[in-house]
Amino acid sequence: MSATAAKPALKPELDTFETVIGLECHVELSTRTKMFCGCRNAFGAEPNTFVCPVCLGLPGTLPVPNARAIEFIQRIGLALDCRVAEHSLFHRKNYFYPDMPKNFQISQYDLPICIAGHLDVPVDGETRRIGITRVHMEEDTGKTSHAGATGRIAEADYALIDYNRAGVPLVECVSEPDMRSAEEARAYLTELRATLQALDVSDVRMEEGSLRCDANVSVRERGSTDLGVKVEVKNLNSIRSLYAAVRYEEERQRAALRDGTPIVQETRHWDENKQITSSLRSKEFAFDYRYFPEPDLPALEPPPSEVEGIRRRLPELPKARRERLLATEGLGEDQARVLGDSADLAYAVDRVRAKLKEVPVKTIANWVINEPSSDIRSEVAAIADVVRLVHDGDISALAGKEVLAEIRVSGRTAEEIVEEKGLKQVSDASELARVVDEVLAENPGPAEQFRGGKEGIIGFLVGQVMKKTGGSANPKVAQDLLRERLTS
Repeated sequence: MSATAAKPALKPELDTFETVIGLECHVELSTRTKMFCGCRNAFGAEPNTFVCPVCLGLPGTLPVPNARAIEFIQRIGLALDCRVAEHSLFHRKNYFYPDMPKNFQISQYDLPICIAGHLDVPVDGETRRIGITRVHMEEDTGKTSHAGATGRIAEADYALIDYNRAGVPLVECVSEPDMRSAEEARAYLTELRATLQALDVSDVRMEEGSLRCDANVSVRERGSTDLGVKVEVKNLNSIRSLYAAVRYEEERQRAALRDGTPIVQETRHWDENKQITSSLRSKEFAFDYRYFPEPDLPALEPPPSEVEGIRRRLPELPKARRERLLATEGLGEDQARVLGDSADLAYAVDRVRAKLKEVPVKTIANWVINEPSSDIRSEVAAIADVVRLVHDGDISALAGKEVLAEIRVSGRTAEEIVEEKGLKQVSDASELARVVDEVLAENPGPAEQFRGGKEGIIGFLVGQVMKKTGGSANPKVAQDLLRERLTS
């Protein structure tokens, strides 16, 4: 079947197939150094500048495990309700791609660090429990760039390799095949990403490769307990791409089964531009990699006291955060969901609230959610200043947005910007009384309409007050004065 010829989906009542999805998510850890050497772990440096004899695989070198990375993977496993193994091993995964110069990758095979967990995922108002098969540690590979018109291996003229990423600590979270739709896969990756961000173990920037996802997709007859032939889809560099790729692949496989075309176990590439998958290579099996225990590394045997110490230090996780915000803070479900998904936004709300105890949390959440930035954790003081000015009636909400935007550009204080731009709001009733009287005198028709029961006309009259004051009048005070005059 052509990669571009997937047939439209059948109506649900006629669809006899069921999709089965499992995800393999790779997480680069935010440690200061690489997994087995002292090279710096940082994104965006000049190619091949963060390398040494260990990560280049030169003869005579020996790996030394990164203790911080071992702590981080236990943190991840415990957050996913996994059991931390009392005994686990590193293995050599042998292959001959040029992205690892020593021709093997230090990974784990049959004795991973964390096993048998789960992640509870909110989907369409319900909670789905997705099993976690294993969470294991390995080192990342180098980055290969294929020079050619398409950037694909088959059409490349030559390849360039950057080994800065080779040896970066990488955690692989492997789910059970428990997801049944693209929506569930999207929700799972969203929840996993939020959990990892809350744990502060990775920056989870998919656009930079800090979080990468491969989807294993198969289709079977509805009601069957046997798994269909699995296809692994790669190059999913965003949550949106995962959703689109699974949708395409499940329909491609459904169409093939309806036509009697056998599904081949293979790895397929997601083409973001064409929005299709295409065959990449036949799927490897474990025996292709000739796994054997890494002879230069001892077994990992964390003491129970260490594991329990890590468990006690776990931060508030997204699910618990959503439940707290809904139950105790009076937030709406949408606000709680957004703050549950973003540790940065939740951090900002909590810190602003600590500074402004008199302001409702819902008000603070609205400001943080609706006026986000890429560095919102560092802007807590500025946001608190602006929210305080708006809450106290010193400036309008519209002016507050203008002030916050100017702070982000100039770095000046909110008070300086308000003074310079003349944004201070007039809330003194005695100052506004004269303007209100002028507006009523100049607009007798609307005034009579209000007295006759047309409540909505008050908005027009407030607008006239705002116009006369150049937007500096406090609209609530203006409306209160207008109502007082019109009903007396």
